[in-house]
Amino acid sequence: MSSEVSSRSDPAPARAVSPSGTPRARPAHHRPPLRSMLFVPGNRTASWLPKARAAGADAVILDLEDALPDTDRAAAVRQVAGALAARAVAGSGPALFVRVRPLDGWAAVEELRAVCGPGLSGVVLPKVSGPDDIRFADRLLTWCEHEHGLAHSTLALVPLLETAEALRDAYGCATAAADRVAHLGAVTGAGGDVERAVGYRWSPAGHETYALRARVLLDVRAAGAPHPVAGLWTRIGDLDGLRGFAEQNRALGYTGMMAIHPSHVPVLNEVFAPSAEELAHAARLIEAVEAAQARGVGAVTFEGEMVDEAMAATARALLARHA
Repeated sequence: MSSEVSSRSDPAPARAVSPSGTPRARPAHHRPPLRSMLFVPGNRTASWLPKARAAGADAVILDLEDALPDTDRAAAVRQVAGALAARAVAGSGPALFVRVRPLDGWAAVEELRAVCGPGLSGVVLPKVSGPDDIRFADRLLTWCEHEHGLAHSTLALVPLLETAEALRDAYGCATAAADRVAHLGAVTGAGGDVERAVGYRWSPAGHETYALRARVLLDVRAAGAPHPVAGLWTRIGDLDGLRGFAEQNRALGYTGMMAIHPSHVPVLNEVFAPSAEELAHAARLIEAVEAAQARGVGAVTFEGEMVDEAMAATARALLARHA
């Protein structure tokens, strides 16, 4: 048997049936928006995870990707598995994700199996080259769910589009496992895989990646991904720059960002959450439109603007998301 695991070794559709052979219906799992997803090195899970909780991160990504030294890998996997088991028992705290290695060998697949279980919210898949990688990961996660008695699509999948091919086919990547992919987006930072793949020169203003982030966002929204996330901001002490970049992503339509330092979490949580006044404004707008509709009027002047049912629907969605 080959030592490599190939996503193309089985030509059958990856999402046709469950492991038991029964047809798989599209699930109704609710995946909440995540304003902040904070990376924590897998080999420092025990000491850094409490800091991530204290920072108020909506989600923590326990990192087992290739940057982890091989000498620390086995111990890191044990730390991560222990944290996930504790999360399953406690039933509270931030959502826990794990960034695994690219699933191109048996060792990486065994690590994926070791961390899958009731305490895991999802898997961050690095170096995605296209939809086949996502379909393969979806198949593996389905078997892990079956092994642990979890319903299909309990575990989310967050593909990192780190190649030009994957970025170009963001829509195909999002639809390859649409019932798992909720938080897909463009993660563009200084240096790293995406800058090397695309060839841009990163700047704090983000002008060189604005069009890329906007296009990926449109693709994943069209595919139905409800809560796209962006990133990364690598200048740890530059919180003003972080805020500006986060506000730019929020204006584009992203609902959250990945972060590399606990000090970034409060900024992201503030930027990607509506203010009390925004929520109150939405409630007033809905009331004004519905009052007009009760009088047989479709559009009405509200606080100096013309509004109608389309604006009310947007306001209702805002309130529903942040109830």
